[in-house]
Order: sequence, then C-alpha cells, then structure tokens
Amino acid sequence: MAPATRLKAAYVALAAADTALSMSSRPAAHKARYLTKPLLMPTLSASLAMAPGASSARLPVLAAQAAGWVGDVGLLSEERRPFVVGTTGFALGHAAYLAAFVPRRRRTPGLTSDPRARALAGVWAASAPMMAWRARREGVGPVVAAYSASLTAMVVAATRLDASERPAGRRLVAAGALTFLASDSILGLRKFVLPDPDPRLEGAVMATYTAAQLLLSEGAARLA
Repeated sequence: MAPATRLKAAYVALAAADTALSMSSRPAAHKARYLTKPLLMPTLSASLAMAPGASSARLPVLAAQAAGWVGDVGLLSEERRPFVVGTTGFALGHAAYLAAFVPRRRRTPGLTSDPRARALAGVWAASAPMMAWRARREGVGPVVAAYSASLTAMVVAATRLDASERPAGRRLVAAGALTFLASDSILGLRKFVLPDPDPRLEGAVMATYTAAQLLLSEGAARLA
C-alpha cells in the first residue's frame, strides 16, 4: 500500500474515532478528543503531500488544512475566545481554498448569472442574519456573520471550476465544499438555535466535516 493511501486510511480511522467520541457526554471522551481531533489535519496534509501528481492547487489546500488545524483545536472548547480563534482559523482556511479555486473558475456564465451561485447567495442571505442574531447572545454575532460569508464564497468558487479541469477533481471539490456547508449548518443549529441539542448532533458535525476535508483534499490532488 502506498504511503499516501496508508495515511488516508489513518485519517479515516481518526475521523471515525473522533466522531464517535464527539457523540459521548462522558468527560473522558471529551478528554480523548484532545488527542484525536488535533491529529486529523496533520494526517490528511501528509497524505496530500505524498500523493502522486503535481497540482498547483496542492500548496493553498495544504495551507487551508493548516488553518483547519487551528479551527479544530479552537473548537474543542465552547468558550467565547477559543470559538473566535477557531472560527478565524477556518475563515483563513476558506481564503486559502479560494486561492486554489478562483484561478480555476469558469468564465461563463458570469457569477451573477449562475443559478447555483445565486441559490447559494440566497441561502446565505436568508440564514446568515438569523444565525448572527442568535449568536449575538454569546458575543460572537459579527464573527459568525463574517465566517458564513467566507464559507459561502468558498462553496461558490468550488462549484464553479472550469470544464478544462479533470472531471473527478471538479466533482470531488464541489462535493467537499457542499458537505462543508452542511457540516457548519448543523454546527450553527446545534450551538445557536436549538435550546437543548442532542449530543449526537456533534457527531453529525464531525462526520460531515471530516468527510468534507477529505473530499476537498482528494479533489485538489486531481486538479491540473
């Protein structure tokens, strides 16, 4: 088995373990996540670095994964300051993904004429103000509003890759970005909307988040 394949298998195992731990309300499970969760992005980055091919998207995606590590560690805590640090890390990660995807965007239809881009913008316009309003009670309303804009911009860019890019890469990148959006939507509902969320929702957040990062990484490795 190639080193990159072994590392991807290790990432999947870590993701499964962390997802299972995240669904538990036991203090010991939360403590165990201080081992599993910080290992996720370094393991995925190592697999991408060792993957065959020479896509120029690799470097910015590695930067996005490094920023994701900051986000992973920050969001191990529910307190305000770590949440702001973690959310900022993920926002920087989306900026790095934009650096990878925007130069590969298709030129037609234009951004304002693209029905998928308009749909995503509509979802953001309908949901972001409500989520930011809810988040104001924890003093992070502006942070949530800014982050949701960076996430939506990344998803739009990821779903507008040019047809000259390899189809497998385009499909994986788009699937990863949309799964990232789903993960953060569940997280927002759990943290800011639902009064007494089921602990298993955190498992849904982690399952979709770790899948999203893997899909984006695999897609980036297949871009030109």
